[in-house]
Amino acid sequence: MRFGLTAYGTVYAMGIHPAANRKRITAKELLQMAESYGLEGSEIPFDILKSSDADEAADYARDKGLFINVAAGGFDPVQLKEALQLADRVGALTVRTVVGGAKFGGDRRHMAGSWQPFLQSILRSCQEVMESANPDGANLAVENHQDLASEELLWLCESIGSEKFGITLDTGNPLATAEVPVEFFQRVAPYVKNVHLKEYAIYSSEEGYRLVRKPLGQGVINFPELLRIFNEVNPQITMSVEHGALEARHVRVLQEDFWTEYPERSARQLTRLLRFVEDHARNKGDWQTPFEKGASADVIAAYELEELNIGMAYLSNLIKRYA
Repeated sequence: MRFGLTAYGTVYAMGIHPAANRKRITAKELLQMAESYGLEGSEIPFDILKSSDADEAADYARDKGLFINVAAGGFDPVQLKEALQLADRVGALTVRTVVGGAKFGGDRRHMAGSWQPFLQSILRSCQEVMESANPDGANLAVENHQDLASEELLWLCESIGSEKFGITLDTGNPLATAEVPVEFFQRVAPYVKNVHLKEYAIYSSEEGYRLVRKPLGQGVINFPELLRIFNEVNPQITMSVEHGALEARHVRVLQEDFWTEYPERSARQLTRLLRFVEDHARNKGDWQTPFEKGASADVIAAYELEELNIGMAYLSNLIKRYA
């Protein structure tokens, strides 16, 4: 396992958010930031890599022994092929993409009657991309971006049947599709190419629960078990730190229509989820981030970096046993 840094947990500090009021980070600078934390690579957003000197970043990574992954989006075949071509040019290992559809918090209600055709469109597009992909090039990995459940990710992987196609596992997002994190990790582990190390706390609500970003080690995700699973099942993958969004994600599992277009789940699965939430939920305390409170860009950026520093201290200690 190799550990790196993504850009999306620190969008103000890195100048990515439109309101950040600071210079946007370059591809090489993101690699240097990862290196400053003792990490081994970066997942670079596709648009940042395109607008930077991509060859300079590739040379830097090669000279320093750092890995590159590319963060793309959507499932348009033309755009994914372009992302894979750039990834191959810079020697990237994996292109991560997100397919969307559901709203954050796993909400599919607006897609009643259209979810299955949506999945078929994703499948056709990914099949087309993989048919022309370089067999020696980068992987294509679809993320569980609070949209696809484990059942659907496994269906995609098994239907496409390519060793170069797989999953980017976001460790916090199984809770958004009403799944217990460790059970999700175990199901998808053989197909995972890349991991986002994300942490959430759970706050109860009358409709279900909210997922609120926390530094690694201060929420509900069992990172020691995550590393144990992948060290045993899939030790060649990359894992990168990505703190959660600046806005809480509300997962409304106690509303009956939340389950619109979801795969069939057993009573046992639901019981395990609700027990997990009950065991870990916080019912008191301020759950809003500085962003949600309307803080200035500088305050939000400082908050992001403070969380990153806390999370890195936790992760650095944890991964020593796998060095």
